[in-house]
Amino acid sequence: MKHIYDMVIIGGGPGGYTAALYAARAGLDVIVLEKLSAGGQMALTSQIDNYPGFEDGIDGFTLGEKMQASAERFGAKTEIAEVLSVDFSSSPKVIEASEGTFYGHTVIYATGANPRTLGVPKEKELVGRGVNYCAACDGMFYKEKTVVVVGGGNTAAADAMQLSRICEKVIIVHRRDSLRATKIYHEPLMKAENIEFRWNSTVSELISDGKLTGVKIKDVATGEESLIDCDGIFISVGRKPATELVKGQLELDASGYVIADESTKTNIPGVFAIGDVRTKKLRQIVTAVADGAMAAHEAEEYLAEIK
Repeated sequence: MKHIYDMVIIGGGPGGYTAALYAARAGLDVIVLEKLSAGGQMALTSQIDNYPGFEDGIDGFTLGEKMQASAERFGAKTEIAEVLSVDFSSSPKVIEASEGTFYGHTVIYATGANPRTLGVPKEKELVGRGVNYCAACDGMFYKEKTVVVVGGGNTAAADAMQLSRICEKVIIVHRRDSLRATKIYHEPLMKAENIEFRWNSTVSELISDGKLTGVKIKDVATGEESLIDCDGIFISVGRKPATELVKGQLELDASGYVIADESTKTNIPGVFAIGDVRTKKLRQIVTAVADGAMAAHEAEEYLAEIK
């Protein structure tokens, strides 16, 4: 006899484990499928200062473990498994994973989104040692220091504005000769006394001595290279949602995010999208946690209707 869970959660980040906590505490039979470790992208963050309740901050790996333990305290299960395919059209819904097949009356899709990288040498090795992808998460580590922001869209513009209030100097490196960001950002960026622009340029090399000390940039027209001394770099060239599994089943927006509003409901009844993978304005731990609570509530109501 196949076991059918009330809820299968794909992804063990803060949203996934919050959903598991709320659902398990409500008496639902819940399993979380996570391919690496509790916390998702959060687990890679060395210091989190903007999640309430930890006055001295906390590292992402520890916070992820605490969230997992909170959910498992009420009976939620965790399976370390990579999901290979899903079938949301069947009843119950079918999830094929590296550790077997899982069935659920409801599914919460919480796979997150990954920062787009520059693809330059040493980028991966210097994450947490000068290379950053989130100004809201890591900006405070660069108080009164010099940082480079790479990108010219809304994310880069917002990051640069936020960093300009913290850092001594912010240098925006963009491959074009003007910003792609919406006009509302242009005037405040141009007026900020501590923001500089390096137009028509790309980052060609990261300079380090164990931690980042500078970046080498290349003029896209002339090929000429120059060095910028800096303490950190914020790579703000977009994020890629982890939605390969659900293409053709869940409705996605033009950027590939699952279309779901604050209710977290998708176009398929009984399937909910939470955290960084869904359409939303702010992608932070606290907003993922809020999504998890909402999805558990909506799933509980859905289950009451079908059972």
